[in-house]
Amino acid sequence: MCLDAGSAEPVRYRDGVGCGSEGAILIVRDLGSAFVIWAVLGLCGAALAVEALVRPAPEHAASAPAESSIEERLRAMSLEEKVGQLFMIHAYGASVDDLRYASENEAIHGVPTIREAIERFRPGGVIYFNWTQNLQDLEQIARLSNEIQQAAHDAGAGIPALIAIDQEHGVVQRIGAPATEFPGSMALAATGDVGLARRAAAVTGVELRALGINVNFAPVADVNVNPLNPVIGVRSFGDDPEKVAAFVAAQVEGFAAAGIGSAAKHFPGHGDTDVDSHSGLPLIAHSRDEVWSVDLVPFRRAIASGVDMIMTAHIVVPALDASGAPATMSRLILSDLLRGELGFDGVIVTDALTMAGAHQTFDAERVPVEALKAGADLLLMPPDMTVAYDAVMQAVRGGEIAEARIDESVRRILALKERLGLFESPLVDVDRALRVVGESEHVAIAEAVAGRSITLLVDDGGRLPVDFTGAPRILVAGWGESTTQELAAVLRRRGAVVQSIATGANPDRAAIRRTVEAARESDLVLLTTMNVAQNPAQQELARELVDSGAAVIVVAVGTPYDVNELPFVDTVIATYGYRSVTLNALVRVLEGEARAVGRTPVNLSP
Repeated sequence: MCLDAGSAEPVRYRDGVGCGSEGAILIVRDLGSAFVIWAVLGLCGAALAVEALVRPAPEHAASAPAESSIEERLRAMSLEEKVGQLFMIHAYGASVDDLRYASENEAIHGVPTIREAIERFRPGGVIYFNWTQNLQDLEQIARLSNEIQQAAHDAGAGIPALIAIDQEHGVVQRIGAPATEFPGSMALAATGDVGLARRAAAVTGVELRALGINVNFAPVADVNVNPLNPVIGVRSFGDDPEKVAAFVAAQVEGFAAAGIGSAAKHFPGHGDTDVDSHSGLPLIAHSRDEVWSVDLVPFRRAIASGVDMIMTAHIVVPALDASGAPATMSRLILSDLLRGELGFDGVIVTDALTMAGAHQTFDAERVPVEALKAGADLLLMPPDMTVAYDAVMQAVRGGEIAEARIDESVRRILALKERLGLFESPLVDVDRALRVVGESEHVAIAEAVAGRSITLLVDDGGRLPVDFTGAPRILVAGWGESTTQELAAVLRRRGAVVQSIATGANPDRAAIRRTVEAARESDLVLLTTMNVAQNPAQQELARELVDSGAAVIVVAVGTPYDVNELPFVDTVIATYGYRSVTLNALVRVLEGEARAVGRTPVNLSP
């Protein structure tokens, strides 16, 4: 059987008009089995139109799927099919039959293609990455999504797939231009405008749904109270729990308005660690009171706002579970705290089971079993799907996990799929996706966010604005090869004579000498930094540039904490990111075309 992507022409269904404090007007029209949303967004006095192929998600209480339909589907499924639904896999290829990455897929799934992995395991979903070659271009992404849905439909019980991505924006962004690129979470918080955060999420959701992606693993709900945090940082909305909660709630609402599932992460809070759970197992030393007053505040707001999923963290929190079990495998944290005390009844998804933090307590075959016993519903990215699947099947058949417990998770997963409209309209119109994604109105909203996020941390040197008359000689140096090159290109378009030198995260003596020599021939040095406290050679470079007598403006393209490591620099700007939209906004501030109106959302007091 072939699924139908639906009619190409919209038919008027209903018009709903309402204007709130953010000046948002929504007009919804039926399109066969999908919808078109027109959102006229009042922004800086302009009316911006947002159009997309989406299924709007009403309030959760009002949109709960009929219990009978879910129970009917559940009863029709075999145990093997139900266990498959508990997994979200990653697989290599630009299409479901792409054989170029057969060896990579065989290493994970025992079969050479995405189609065969779906046929073999009938997973609950698939997650996209650049490194798995899933994200080549917009047309390919939309076609791959349709192929996955067709393969899932044909695999057995006709259950559509969740198709997920980490499109947080900023430093974690899987799909770039021509899709709309927004600044990341800390930049959004620097605007101080939760309405902009809501619009950014809505636009992101609109574009993802147009491409057939129905779940975004965002927003990040971690409160970044540790300046040395190596994995969260600018991915967080800041260090104030209430402010982070407000932005998290706004993004949950924005994603829901676009008809896409969202996931608040990383529960119970990854904001105070100096260990990356991708490479180790962090320990959070917060007291129980600190967990409740800091870490849990954004998650509670996300739950109150109707978040679909909560993603677990591979972290140890002794105040919540003294056993040493990671949160992902802790019944005290997932079942007793998240389900019981916080009342969350949506889908609990683990962070990737390929991460080192998931494997330092239990063996590979025990990880998925322990996560399910703890209360997780959806197991993300097992490193060996055969081992993980067989371990869960054995646990059920051996009585370690009751089939009724499996049914609880599958019921939640099916309810999410029904709420997202996947049973009725799993496919997307590829041609329409190409028109919707990256349209000018979306880009204008991203530019507004970037323009309001640029933050002037220090300007004791009075170096702003920069005089671009007479073709100034500017040296762009520092962290990030593509960042320095792109910033140089933007400045050249403004008439400057620019040299760029990428010195890396830890410049050696030769790189420092070369940069200082180039600075002597320049009118201005723009020095990009990233995590200076962890990379002291960047501080050394900045010191030698200042001591040489060069006019230096530091641009912290990561967290704004860099300013604390550079007290001898008299002009420091925080951008919280390095995507094109942010670098263009930075240059507008440098030139005096715009003011730096952002306010840092973290405490920079020493």
